[in-house]
Amino acid sequence: MNDTKALGTLPEWNLGDLYPGREAPELEADLTGASDASDVFAERYQGALAELDASALAVAIAEYERIQEILGRVMSYAGLVHAGNVSDPEVGRFYQTMQERANDIGTRLLFFTLELNRIEDEALDSLIAASQELARYSPWLRDVRAMRPHQLSDDIEKLLYEKYVSGRAAWTRLFDETMAGLRFPYRGRHLTATEILNLLSDHDGKARKDAAKSVGAVLGDNIQLFSLITNTLAKDKEIEDRWRKFDRPVSSRNLSNYVEDDVVDALVSAVKKSYPRLSHRYYGLKARWFGVKQLDYWDRNAPPPDEDNRVVPWNEARDTVLNAYGAFSDDLAGIGKKFFDNAWIDAPARAGKASGAFAHPTVPSAHPYLLLNYQGKTRDVMTLAHELGHGVHQVLAGPQGQLMSDTPLTLAETASVFGEMLTFQLMLDATTDKKSRRAMLASKIEDMINTAVRQVAFYEFEQKVHDARHGGELSAQQLSEIWFEVQGESLGPAIRFEEEYGHFWAYIPHFIHSPFYVYAYAFGDCLVNSLYSLYQDSGPDFVDKYFDMLRAGGTLRHKELLAPFGLDATDPNFWLRGLGVVESFIDELEDVM
Repeated sequence: MNDTKALGTLPEWNLGDLYPGREAPELEADLTGASDASDVFAERYQGALAELDASALAVAIAEYERIQEILGRVMSYAGLVHAGNVSDPEVGRFYQTMQERANDIGTRLLFFTLELNRIEDEALDSLIAASQELARYSPWLRDVRAMRPHQLSDDIEKLLYEKYVSGRAAWTRLFDETMAGLRFPYRGRHLTATEILNLLSDHDGKARKDAAKSVGAVLGDNIQLFSLITNTLAKDKEIEDRWRKFDRPVSSRNLSNYVEDDVVDALVSAVKKSYPRLSHRYYGLKARWFGVKQLDYWDRNAPPPDEDNRVVPWNEARDTVLNAYGAFSDDLAGIGKKFFDNAWIDAPARAGKASGAFAHPTVPSAHPYLLLNYQGKTRDVMTLAHELGHGVHQVLAGPQGQLMSDTPLTLAETASVFGEMLTFQLMLDATTDKKSRRAMLASKIEDMINTAVRQVAFYEFEQKVHDARHGGELSAQQLSEIWFEVQGESLGPAIRFEEEYGHFWAYIPHFIHSPFYVYAYAFGDCLVNSLYSLYQDSGPDFVDKYFDMLRAGGTLRHKELLAPFGLDATDPNFWLRGLGVVESFIDELEDVM
């Protein structure tokens, strides 16, 4: 536990449920066992899948799943250790070593999915129909085979897989370690990225400006390195996309999310068309609230003038979120409580720790872990509600097993954003003071704009960068110009930029870790807004349907998951309905101004 004066005792995770330590014999035993098992597996099945009957194929998939879960446990542990201190070179060395060993084992298993994809559809359908054990894996087989049109020869697939640790993974690690190592000068101190970015929502306008200027300056000092990383990874992606014959840079992400290109296009189009009614309108309202015609970019996330700036102790944040979850379902709160009762959360902001927040599902035989950088703001309470939603979702989906518990990114944000909405509504309903209510509405609107509008703007930035990269390496100045273009379009005329803001693209990890991940936030936000509006008008059966959706994990696609609620993501009105919730909050805010 980490004790602070205002926050109270902040929990730190115990990774012992995965492994006792980096030198633990159990870790080495798992790696050795997985290596030996992969050799036996390859000897037994390589080149023979087409000859297996239904029962034998089911046995093969079950063994493949068992080995993958071992590797998943190893890499979950290594990744969490690394996230806890990305600045420690020994931790970095351990993480890289684990990646290389797991990658070596995975290379020996790569043939399995490649050979599965060479089985003809009719033959595989007949096998599935003949075996209940095999039929259980049909959602996984469906998803594996989605890649068939883009699959390369076995040798090329193996080469790409083996080179990952010295290619994309190495560049990603360089980004992470660089960001963790940066220190931002601020009033005689040198702050981490988490600490300095937190000041961009400080109540003191001078503090926001000083912090923003420091961020811009330090990122500018390192902009050539960040530009090199971005250019290299964009080119790496372009090469692989070309070989795999993907039409557009985003198409591979859409395939991995099992969502059609035109559905994502409809989402992006709906959000962009809503810019004037959402972000432009809100920031114009906020500028008038602050008594100016334009807000400086460092004031975009400035707290509303009436916001309560008290520090929210950890125990109060915990109780608030669990009470909100409990008002929806005792079962939901019960699962959430496990994260607090056990050492499944790492909350303190520490030097060297990964910035931001995440929920890591680890493996079904263990449990998820949450990483936060809790500093006692109301937004930190919402972040806790968000990440706990992910964790509960991962617990509920766990029984689907290692191969089918993961949810596509488009649906992975459902429980997290829903958890945020539950928490916000509980807090709003308990607030009767006009000024406090106005401040809460403004804060929620900003979060929703950051989730929908800002993430679509990030998506547009990526689109333009990857498209432009086809013509050659992009300079830092070109990247800055693209950034200014999309930010100006999305945020509107009420935000004023300065030169150093052109460097702010460089700190966003999603561009590096998971290209085009960002639209999933907007997808999830609009989906949840539609779901929540249904929940407000529905009976108890909504809760049952909601749990069924979370338990499905990756076994169902978005059309199947939304059908019980009468929702359809291919319908343009679906997106407009979700965005309308944001607009209604802005209406309400304007009424109480």
